[in-house]
Amino acid sequence: MNHLDEIVRRLDALEAVESIKKLKARYFRFVDEKKHDELAALFTPDAHLVTDGITWKSPQEFAYTIRDLTGAAPSVHHGHMPEIEITGPDTASGIWAMEDLLTFPVGPNAPEGHNGYGQYRETYKKVDGEWLIDSVLLTRFRMDPLENWAPDA
Repeated sequence: MNHLDEIVRRLDALEAVESIKKLKARYFRFVDEKKHDELAALFTPDAHLVTDGITWKSPQEFAYTIRDLTGAAPSVHHGHMPEIEITGPDTASGIWAMEDLLTFPVGPNAPEGHNGYGQYRETYKKVDGEWLIDSVLLTRFRMDPLENWAPDA
């Protein structure tokens, strides 16, 4: 490989990493902005999603469960310190530290709100020139309880 080819390879890798960072930023933003269809579209159609030990059948099931569970309740999701590795021309993997603050609408069967800390381990695939999330494994290391959200409070 000549010097110019090496520069092009490195530039392509940097652009891929930046595209994946933007992809994950949209993931967090769409969850918090309640844009569930847009959230589902960030994944490959056959993405493998596991969060806190729950395996989801599809990106749509994952996104719509979030919609149905949280409704209009506020949430805050952050991803930190990405470690992204380009594994092939159209594949990559990443590890993200995460923190989320989640409160659910007050109700008799409402899950307890939490401030969670953990880690995403993901793979990505470039499809038709666009990076998408191909797999997610979310593990929370700690969850501190938070009071749930009451719209009229």
